[in-house]
Amino acid sequence: MEDHEEDDLQKALRMSMQHEPPEPKRSKARDDSAETPLEESPEVKNRRLQRELMAAAAEKRMMAASAAMPTTATITSAPKDVPSSSEASSSRVDKTVAIVKEDKFLGKELSSDEAQQLFSMVFGNEVSKGILAQWSNQGIRFSPDEETSMGLVQHEGGPCGVLAAIQAFVLKYLLFFPQELVKGVQNTPMKSISRRLQENQDSVSNIFGSLTEETKSRALVRSMGEILFLCGNNNSATIASLKIFDQNIEGEDEKAKDEIVARSLEGLSLESGVDLQKVLTVTTFTSPASAMQRLESMIPIFRSRMGALLFLLSALLSRGLETVQSDRDDPSQPLVTAPFGHASQEIVNLLLSGMAVANVFDGKMDLGGGMFVKGILTPVEVGFLTLLESLNFCKVGQSLKSPKWPIWVVGSESHYTVLFALDPQVQAENEFENRETTIRRAFDSQDQSGGGGFISVDGFRQVLRETNVNLPPEKMEALCSSGFIVWSEFWQVLLDLDKGFGGLKDSTGLMGKKVFSLWHFNGIAKAVSGSEVGVQRPRLTKLRVSVPPRWTPEEFMAGGGGGSGGGDEVVEVEKPERTQHAPLVDCVRTRWARAVCNWEGNPPSIV
Repeated sequence: MEDHEEDDLQKALRMSMQHEPPEPKRSKARDDSAETPLEESPEVKNRRLQRELMAAAAEKRMMAASAAMPTTATITSAPKDVPSSSEASSSRVDKTVAIVKEDKFLGKELSSDEAQQLFSMVFGNEVSKGILAQWSNQGIRFSPDEETSMGLVQHEGGPCGVLAAIQAFVLKYLLFFPQELVKGVQNTPMKSISRRLQENQDSVSNIFGSLTEETKSRALVRSMGEILFLCGNNNSATIASLKIFDQNIEGEDEKAKDEIVARSLEGLSLESGVDLQKVLTVTTFTSPASAMQRLESMIPIFRSRMGALLFLLSALLSRGLETVQSDRDDPSQPLVTAPFGHASQEIVNLLLSGMAVANVFDGKMDLGGGMFVKGILTPVEVGFLTLLESLNFCKVGQSLKSPKWPIWVVGSESHYTVLFALDPQVQAENEFENRETTIRRAFDSQDQSGGGGFISVDGFRQVLRETNVNLPPEKMEALCSSGFIVWSEFWQVLLDLDKGFGGLKDSTGLMGKKVFSLWHFNGIAKAVSGSEVGVQRPRLTKLRVSVPPRWTPEEFMAGGGGGSGGGDEVVEVEKPERTQHAPLVDCVRTRWARAVCNWEGNPPSIV
């Protein structure tokens, strides 16, 4: 009986997808001479009429079940019979199925306690109206300028940490996964932007300017989906929306949709947990395909003035409010920092690593008494550099400094921007760099100071065993005499220790010289007082980077090449070229020590 009923449902589904509605066809007066073959027997005719009646009944059951279907906050899998979005636009069949699936995206409300906890976690209990205005008036939109059309524009201070993190992932897809951004060719190899530049010698601005809105939108959807699933331990993603947008957003084009959304948001303000509870809906997905489809349908909402805030709330809910609080060192403080409303490091780390930790070092730091504070515990896709490291306020670990892809969010005291390379090989290490990285990782694993650069004698002995470094007794005694070993002193010893003993001494003086290009994007668009232009536009700056030989300070001052053990041979090495300076250069040097940077025009700005 169940099999027959399933057949009936399938028949009804097929009938509902016909170009002409089936109901008039059944109610139409029949002309047996026109519709029924002359040789049709009464028995066959009765069976045919019975099948039509059963199909009609099954269709009515389906419509009733769809109308009575409860809204759900969990989508376990994408419907198997739902085609791709490109197929959906090609026929009425796909459009019908897509509407049924869209109904399943209706979200659930937060409880009053959840809404209050979420609001307090983000803004605290004494947030100013100015900060709320900043976070309620920042959409996720691409720059209209051709040269920076791949970049997200920031109009309000504060949400730059959210925008920069999304931007980093958008660049990952635009630069290195172009095949995933074109419908119907996901399994077809395509040339990356870096390869196109190498073969065609085309400018980056021309290539970025040629990106279609559809390509950029798909990169944005994939980026947001990846971040949210990262926050959900790759098991689920929660997407926050507003009740007024639970239904389809009608409109002939994207501009019309944007206008509808903007009108709907007139007068809306979120000033308390009560407001969140009234207007917010959330939907949790365990299927990436379903989540991507939901995000794609919400692009006009994310472009709206509530976009950045809704995405931050989505990330926090994906992680889980209790889990977010357990990640943090001080959960009593709001994630949006006073008095200027900036995104905290916890927000940036959540979006980059999936954990809302406050620190940028690798692993955990033991505070004693069974207390630990957490840093970055896993490798990341895109990384992080900060001006604060060059000022000795913190130490960024290797996980964030050496991400899988050469893209970094760059932090200053008040702003977040993005630095990236077109060629992944800028992170490839030669023999010298690989050896240095191995030793530094072993050293950092014993560093209980949170990146302070010193370890205990016992930890030092463990480092020497792991890295096969054989120090002479006098060097060992000198390093351990104070009871702890400082990295800078150990580094100098390694540079003067022959390779045969596990050191890094290189008689050629080259020691890993590199030349490459980096690009810096600052998405801020704001009024500039005293400027002739009046408005600062989003800016993309190319930096030519040269990393000179890794001389010791003594060799640099003497102008020598680091000859072998007092011999007469002098290796000539070209002097470092003149460099331009800006705070961004200090950030670059935390990744590539003593890098020399040059650019054309105004210096790149990280504020």
